[in-house]
Amino acid sequence: MTPERRVHLSRSARPAYDALEAFSQTVGEIAAEAGIDARMKEIALVHASQLNGCAYCVRIHVDRAVAAGLTADEIAQIATWRDSGVFTARERAALELAECYVYIHEDGIPDEVYDHVGGILSEQEYVALSWLLVSINAFNRITIAGKYPVPPRRGAIADPA
Repeated sequence: MTPERRVHLSRSARPAYDALEAFSQTVGEIAAEAGIDARMKEIALVHASQLNGCAYCVRIHVDRAVAAGLTADEIAQIATWRDSGVFTARERAALELAECYVYIHEDGIPDEVYDHVGGILSEQEYVALSWLLVSINAFNRITIAGKYPVPPRRGAIADPA
């Protein structure tokens, strides 16, 4: 990969990025108040970032997933969650909803997914998870468009905070 100069959106229009950060913080608070724990939140955010192809956000959210207690095996299973038995029904609902938000341009949120996920999560959890997914999709687009670098790591996992 050759080095390429790209506009760094988070630096070039700082007020817009600060607003997105504030939005993300608000959404995180709504999720916590609705009962979305850090584990389920990070599972959904890792998966959305994987599907969007955002290596930068995958790294950030894998680090946070580890901090939330996910094992390497569980993180590895996110990409193949439909064939894996390591996730709870609630986590599987979050993964399914994450896929719908990434591919929302294809079918929106199909009625069968809405009904299935709504039968597992409360309305408040559904709303909170939806806002988390709106937020991560925005961040994914910023970092993908800017080709944010993901260099090899030397040593331990970075601080997820």
